[in-house]
Parts: sequence; C-alpha cells; structure tokens
Amino acid sequence: MRWTDRGRSENLEDQRGRRGMGLPLPGGRLGLGLVLLLLVASVVFKRNFFALLGADSTTAPTQGASQPYQGSSEDEKLVHFVSFVLDDAQDVWQRKFTAMGRQYHSAKLVLFSESVQSGCGAAGAAMGPFYCPEDQKVYIDLGFYRELRSRFGAPGDFAQAYVLAHEIGHHVQHEFGIDRQVQEQQGAGGESNSLQVAMELQADCLAGVWANSTDKRQLLEADDVEEAMNAAAAVGDDRIQKQSTGRVNPETWTHGSSKQRTSWFTQGFRAGDPSACNTFGP
Repeated sequence: MRWTDRGRSENLEDQRGRRGMGLPLPGGRLGLGLVLLLLVASVVFKRNFFALLGADSTTAPTQGASQPYQGSSEDEKLVHFVSFVLDDAQDVWQRKFTAMGRQYHSAKLVLFSESVQSGCGAAGAAMGPFYCPEDQKVYIDLGFYRELRSRFGAPGDFAQAYVLAHEIGHHVQHEFGIDRQVQEQQGAGGESNSLQVAMELQADCLAGVWANSTDKRQLLEADDVEEAMNAAAAVGDDRIQKQSTGRVNPETWTHGSSKQRTSWFTQGFRAGDPSACNTFGP
C-alpha cells in the first residue's frame, strides 16, 4: 500500500506496557522500599516487574503510566502505519457521512499489550482486535498482526489495513445506530447468531468500501486486494473451526465463513457505497 508517514494519529491511545487486568495483592499495599526496587528494575530492564506480583494498575505504577512506551523501530513503524490507516479510513467516512447530511464522530484506536480494560470490560490479547461501542474505541494488540502472518498465513500491509478497516466498520455501524437495532432484535428473541454474523459481514463490506476509495486514489499496489481477501478468508469461522477442531459447525459461527467474508468485502470494494452493504436481507 502506498502510504504517507504522518506520525501518530491524534486519535491513537498507546496503552502498551500497562496492566489492563490484574489481581490485587493479597497483603494490601506494597512497602515503599519494595515499590522503589520494582520501579527501578522495571525502568532498567524495560519490563513490568509489578505484574509478577499480580499488581493491577491501581496498586502500583507501571511502565507506560508515566512515560511513553518504547517499542522496537519495527513496532514504531507499524504504529505509524495503523495511524495512517485509522486517519485515512475515518477521513473517508467523514466525507461520506457529510454527503449524506449526517455527522460522523471519530473513533479512537487503543494499542495495548496482553490485556486491557475497555468500556466493555476487561479483555485479553487472545480475543483479537475488537470494537467497543460503549466507549467508541477500537482495541488492537499489535502482536495480532504477527499472528495474522504466522498462524493464519495472511501477510502484507493491506491485510493489516483490512483488519483495522473492519473494526472501523463496526464504529460506522454504531454511528448509523445499526448495533442498537440489532441488540433490540436479539432482545426480542431474534436469531442471535445470524444477527451477529450479519453484523460482522457488514463490517467486512464497509472495509471494502474504504478499500474502494484507496483504489480510486491510487494508493493500492499489486496484490493489495488479494492480501485483504486472504486475511478475510483466513479468519473465516469455518477455517478457524477446521484448524482447531477438525470440524465445521455453522450454527456456532459468529463472523461468517471464509467465502462469505471475502464475498462481502468484494461487494463493498466494487460498489464503494455503504448502501450496498445490507447483509441483513430485505
């Protein structure tokens, strides 16, 4: 993908190195001497030694609480890349909402490591990237991108861009009020799983709408779309179930099959219009 390094986005919150979920110490407060010792060790070795004691973010200071997190140069480049995608995607949606006579409120992107406390509750990196409508923030552990490449076999910067664009798609749904409508239907006895799958497929389609805009602006390079399609297929419920259990059970799907996910991304990419993303049927 052809992108411009604009530094860190104003809508980026870097919480890497902080403890998002922890257990309180059984003995209450730490002694001052031990606190200082652990603090010095944490700074010198660039590791959160408070975590070894199970201290949470309210019990003792942690790396990142008083100073910016210092990652590798490779990680910092990735931070700048996701910042570009975040701002670019939201600029596109801002223009589309304005054209529809609506107001778009930007989402925040929270980078975390291992665990995080979101407006939707505590979450671990194993959950993968997610969007929380309660605080209107996207949460990503950058380690997921390494897993996307190594475990799911979906390398490439546009595969990474697709993941973030999908989560921004959930924010777009929130701005339209679609998530609240779905919750009401689920509360009224609607098919919970099928509605959840429809939400995820629509987010794939909305990611495709953004990808369409990058194509029109000649930001795409050869194989970029294929990278996004590979990523969408790699995280299909059927493929993940097959890899983990050797079985495929459509009744338990939450995101849709590989074919469905790539199909709806393609739909959005070809149309470039959110109105083409009605995954809920007539």
